[in-house]
Amino acid sequence: MTIRQTLDSIDHSILDIITKNARTPFKDVAEVCGVSRAAVHQRVNRMIEMGVITGSGYHINPKKIEFRTCTYMGIFLDKAALYTSVSERLRAIPEVVECHYTTGQYSMFIKLYARDNEHLKEILNEKLQKIKGIVRTDTIISLEETFKREVPIPED
Repeated sequence: MTIRQTLDSIDHSILDIITKNARTPFKDVAEVCGVSRAAVHQRVNRMIEMGVITGSGYHINPKKIEFRTCTYMGIFLDKAALYTSVSERLRAIPEVVECHYTTGQYSMFIKLYARDNEHLKEILNEKLQKIKGIVRTDTIISLEETFKREVPIPED
């Protein structure tokens, strides 16, 4: 049985509500779903244990803390076997917020935030391009994040 098959319509409703606003009180979620607050709490805990829900907390708006340049970067490695060591070096760079091992033309794809283009240039020259195994990078600057959402919750 897949995880998807273990989620019922109430679980789907709970996920729909809390993925839109994780701060929605369980009493409000319970009211919308027609169950008790305790049932919502138990279901959320079960979905956490199942790995359906990961993490919790607040999202920071990078622009509000002076990180105005969002950049995606394709990374070409000398050898694919260097992925683990390169990813550990990338993890040490606080401005890198996502890292993916990919297929296609890039060995890796990262997302990072910089204060401005000067800061981005510094990250590229002083941090990224000094990592052993990175042959070159392909930089794409995001002009605007149009939307961001969670994956859709599949219905049975």
